[in-house]
Amino acid sequence: MAQADRTMIKVGFIGIGRMGSGIAGNVLRAADDLVVYNRTREKTAELAAAGAHVAPTLAAACEERDVVMTILADDAALNEVTLGSGGLRDSLPPGSIHVVMGTHGVGTVRALADAHREAGQVLVAAHVLGRPDVAAAGTLGVITAGPPEAVEFCQPLFEAIGRRTFDAGTAPEAATALKLANNFLLGCAIEVMGEAFSLARSYEVPGEVLYEMMVDGLFSAPAYKVYGRIMADEAYDSVGFTADLGLKDANLILAAADLARLPLPSASVWRDPQVTARPCDANALVLDARLSRPAGRSTAVGRERLRS
Repeated sequence: MAQADRTMIKVGFIGIGRMGSGIAGNVLRAADDLVVYNRTREKTAELAAAGAHVAPTLAAACEERDVVMTILADDAALNEVTLGSGGLRDSLPPGSIHVVMGTHGVGTVRALADAHREAGQVLVAAHVLGRPDVAAAGTLGVITAGPPEAVEFCQPLFEAIGRRTFDAGTAPEAATALKLANNFLLGCAIEVMGEAFSLARSYEVPGEVLYEMMVDGLFSAPAYKVYGRIMADEAYDSVGFTADLGLKDANLILAAADLARLPLPSASVWRDPQVTARPCDANALVLDARLSRPAGRSTAVGRERLRS
């Protein structure tokens, strides 16, 4: 495999959603030749105007590509795009790299790595840390794992989309486990913050007071600043993630723990209220309003679902 050049690498990109649109825009500035594909073609219009080529099919998005990057909502979508007829396994040239960026299951990533290996291709996990605004700014964290030569080949792309790369080793599923560990930490932090806001508000303490105390001391970190700010302001239309996807992440975390025969007592405490969360409204940004609501109160305070 030749060393990638920042101006010559040929990239395909699949999944132009809230995260994917920002990431693909930054890839376009790093890659000499970017082809994008999305099931809903209209979502590719802005990238096309910026110079990306729009592929009519998955197979076309793989033609003559050195790397194809995917960021998809769940394991079912990733399996369909990768293993379905005309998908990546069928269409990527030998030696090409599939970079998986979405949040997926350990077992799924392991199985897809095996499938690509059998087809003479390579899978690199490069899961991303950050919200859509961070993706657009090109300052994501990127957790990578895979064959060292393939990870090195893709490094210019990782530098284009992120501020820092975290090396999880040579097995792609190791990066997946690390991504899930990160989401587990964030989910539990949000859970506890919601309960803390509920306790404070039960005694007529304004949320703003708890927030200022929290971020001025031991909890002066982005997770508490961003999600605590939302809780203090009751700004529950700016979450950037759906309750259904939060539940998906919780289930993936518990599945990974089960594969490792590892108990995670806090995971069930975090997951259980999400099971009964009402579905998102039309803008897909609604929070479940129960956790940080004081008992017997009708305040519109809610719990934020974690951002992957």
